[in-house]
Amino acid sequence: MAEARTELRSTAALRDTMSAYYKTLGDAVTTKSAPVAWCTSVGPAELLRALGFAVHFPENHAAMLGAGRTANKYLPVAHAQGYSQDICSYLTSDVGAYLAGESPLSAFGLTGVPRADVLVFNTNQCRDVRDWFEWYGRQWNAPVVGINSPRSVGDVTDAEVDDVTAQLEALVPVLESVAGVRLDGGRLAAAMKSAREASELWERCLHTAANKPSPFTFFDGTIHMGPAVVLRGAPEAAAYYHVLLAELEERVRGGVQAVPGETLRLYWDGMPVWGRLRALSTTFAEFHTAVVASTYCNSWIFSMLDPADPWRSMARASVELFIARSDGPKERYIERMVELYDVDGIVFHDCRTCPNNTNTRYGMPRRLSDKLGIPTLVLDGDVNDLRCFSDEQARTNIEGFVEQLSDARTHASRVTR
Repeated sequence: MAEARTELRSTAALRDTMSAYYKTLGDAVTTKSAPVAWCTSVGPAELLRALGFAVHFPENHAAMLGAGRTANKYLPVAHAQGYSQDICSYLTSDVGAYLAGESPLSAFGLTGVPRADVLVFNTNQCRDVRDWFEWYGRQWNAPVVGINSPRSVGDVTDAEVDDVTAQLEALVPVLESVAGVRLDGGRLAAAMKSAREASELWERCLHTAANKPSPFTFFDGTIHMGPAVVLRGAPEAAAYYHVLLAELEERVRGGVQAVPGETLRLYWDGMPVWGRLRALSTTFAEFHTAVVASTYCNSWIFSMLDPADPWRSMARASVELFIARSDGPKERYIERMVELYDVDGIVFHDCRTCPNNTNTRYGMPRRLSDKLGIPTLVLDGDVNDLRCFSDEQARTNIEGFVEQLSDARTHASRVTR
């Protein structure tokens, strides 16, 4: 039997932080204490905070549906409205839950997702977010505005940053009209400062996993990234990451292992399989394998944010986002992560309904394996639709991959003797 892992004490503070966020959001709806804006997860949250909006992130809501394994109940409801089974299951599970009149936010006192006064998207992730927001805009007769970002970006150019900067600035009159206030430069700088601080702390938390043994895994990160997503631009996010970082550094000093008996280290590329986080975490741990880092959790590191240059730094953060890049920059990024975290192999999640954050379909795993000299594994699945994921197949593939890595390590040790 595998040794039990030591749970993070910070999880209690995380629950308090997230509960307070949802309570504030609920209060804005019931008491009209603040206008409500919907924002995509890497949209202009700092701008919305500076204007006094309470901000809702529907991808976070959809991830809750996935993690709670209720998404498959709602997907057919959206499909019956004409949405394809092949498009983003975040979108379809969220829309389906709305049509069913149900939401996990009821646990925090909300009757459902908060009705938006304005919906603000950024297509740096995909086109689906715009379609998603426009559906709610039609439901509520609410304004939908956003940024149409460049995609498959190679080396980031000034022209691309200029384009997004202009689109960000063009949002201001609409948002000021909805908020009923003028944008204050000091408040925007303060939101940028809070976002930058939280980002730097989150990066330091993730980088503790470069230690051997690792005190933190990708599966931990998918949970503890919550404040980085929903509280970006608010001081509460940095406050939480001070707590988490202190505990992780304490773990490093004490040699506390996230995966007891860690012998192998992996990197995860692509979306989580939300409904199987615990099962996958347990399976890897059973084989003494720590998934120490991921593209996904790192995507909320925005080191380029600059309070002294808010517009262009927000634009650059949008354009430089991993998911918006071409394969060349993506591969160079993963190469750096493989070196930083000293991993033995890479797991790619081929997410059925998220082609934009799936990097398995144009030869990347083979190219990286050949260049880096480490094996790669492709797991079939989906972010929310569990019909696309097989527990048995995943376990078989993981077990075979671990055996391959162990055999390679044994062979290498013999050669060096």
